[in-house]
Amino acid sequence: MTPETMDTRPELADVSPAMWERIDAIIAADRGRPGATIPVLRKCQDTVGYLPQPLIGYIAVGLGLPRAEVFGVATFYSLFTLTPRGRHCVKVCEGTACYVRGIKEVIGRIRDTHQVGIGETTEDRRFSLESVRCLGACGLAPVVVVDQDTHGSVTPEKIVRILEDYA
Repeated sequence: MTPETMDTRPELADVSPAMWERIDAIIAADRGRPGATIPVLRKCQDTVGYLPQPLIGYIAVGLGLPRAEVFGVATFYSLFTLTPRGRHCVKVCEGTACYVRGIKEVIGRIRDTHQVGIGETTEDRRFSLESVRCLGACGLAPVVVVDQDTHGSVTPEKIVRILEDYA
């Protein structure tokens, strides 16, 4: 990317020089290609871990699209996040089976132990906590998925031990 075609790179503490090189390459590879917005946003999010708003503007300029259009795509799809994510994604099932078997107490223990609520990320970015309606493992209720690992019959005591294994 050249200074004539791009805004100056925004100051973003989370984006290293190597990440900027990758972001510029992603934008350059897809500039002018119809339907490039979603793939470019996805690749840039994979690079940084999330999509800070100034980065969305930078991407829009690089693709030659209105900032509002690119921001609209980034905020419409649940695939994208505008806030930093944790190294580990903790999904707690709040479906009926998990709810009646005590997932609320498990969530409370996670909240109290790691100072994180649903939809939030811990200050040290170790965990992001998400609620889902059903994980399809009702026989294991209550269920928590950390990254790709499914944990069943989770209790408040057990979740503390489980999360200790994720550095």
